[in-house]
Amino acid sequence: MKKSFLPSFFTLDFFLLCLSSFLFFSSFNMIIPELPSYLSSLGGEDYKGLIISLFTLSAGLSRPFSGKLADKIGRIPVMIFGATVCFISGLLYPILSFVGGFLFLRFIHGFSTGFTPTGTSAYVADIVPFYSRGEAMGIQSLFGSLGMAAGPAIGGWIATFWPIEYLFYASAFTAIFSILILIRLKETVSEPERFSFHHFRLKKDEIIEKRVLLPSLILFFSVFSFGAVLTIIPDFSEHLGIENKGLFFAIFTLSSLGIRLVAGRASDRYGRVPVLRMAAFLMILAMLTIALADSKWMLFVAGILFGSAVGMNSPTTAAWVIDLSLDAYRGRALATMYIFLEGGIGLGAIFSSLIYGNNSNNFPRVFIFCASMAGLALVMLLFTKQANYKSS
Repeated sequence: MKKSFLPSFFTLDFFLLCLSSFLFFSSFNMIIPELPSYLSSLGGEDYKGLIISLFTLSAGLSRPFSGKLADKIGRIPVMIFGATVCFISGLLYPILSFVGGFLFLRFIHGFSTGFTPTGTSAYVADIVPFYSRGEAMGIQSLFGSLGMAAGPAIGGWIATFWPIEYLFYASAFTAIFSILILIRLKETVSEPERFSFHHFRLKKDEIIEKRVLLPSLILFFSVFSFGAVLTIIPDFSEHLGIENKGLFFAIFTLSSLGIRLVAGRASDRYGRVPVLRMAAFLMILAMLTIALADSKWMLFVAGILFGSAVGMNSPTTAAWVIDLSLDAYRGRALATMYIFLEGGIGLGAIFSSLIYGNNSNNFPRVFIFCASMAGLALVMLLFTKQANYKSS
């Protein structure tokens, strides 16, 4: 009998979930590179830092609710709700075309990532054996990364030839296809409850899962750089004479693809902490390279380093969080991880925008600061003992 080159967990449902993730991440990442210049055209140049921070604020605020709902009513409704927010937001951007309306939509749009990734990660954990969590998270996040790469590249191409309204509509209808796939999946929560508004009443211990605080805090410092990249790189690309502001995003995302598979499998075999130490080191190196970049090629090299760091960090941290969580509160544990993720990205966006201050002389300061934050993550990991997975 021939041995399949695909892992045993790569079933039709797993593949469909990955495809849905690709479309979802394509949808909301498609518009990101063009948003700073679009906001400036509306007269909101001083609010660029809010493009990402408002998005991550609402995502973070929604995490405790999405985690509880994923555990109570099921993973699929939570994922569908998030993708639906993407669709509606995409349609409304051309209508609410003033600064206040735009910032309001950025806040609303953030609920999409507050819900869908929580349900997706919990769904993967439900259908994958514990000894393959890292590898499975690597494959699933690979499809998400493909969406993150395709979205900005396609978005930049659309914005080059057509009015930006077409870009918003393309984002909206990409989300629709994600929803159509999710409807086909089977729910993994064995006895889902009927939705009720009492699910929105959170007890104190339902907001944060204490079991996963350590990996979540390390993630917070690790992704600080991500908020800066999303906020500052479009302007920095323009400063270096790069016409397609989505190109850096495509490069760093593509560079993260292969490493996700290797990192996930390595974390299953050797442990989560050693892989995350390497990721933190690469993040520091990437930020320092951007700080010194004086040509587009140097920026692209930094993009490769940055993508490698992100590709190692994402699936490994998610697998570590699942290792430490109880099955009944898996959604809550993953929501906690995402709260710290959104917090790190959001504060990274705010602080980088403040340091930058629309002054090109401040570009190096932004990324040196980000390197120091990644350094804190590395210090914490150096004092963290080896993390082993569990089967319960």
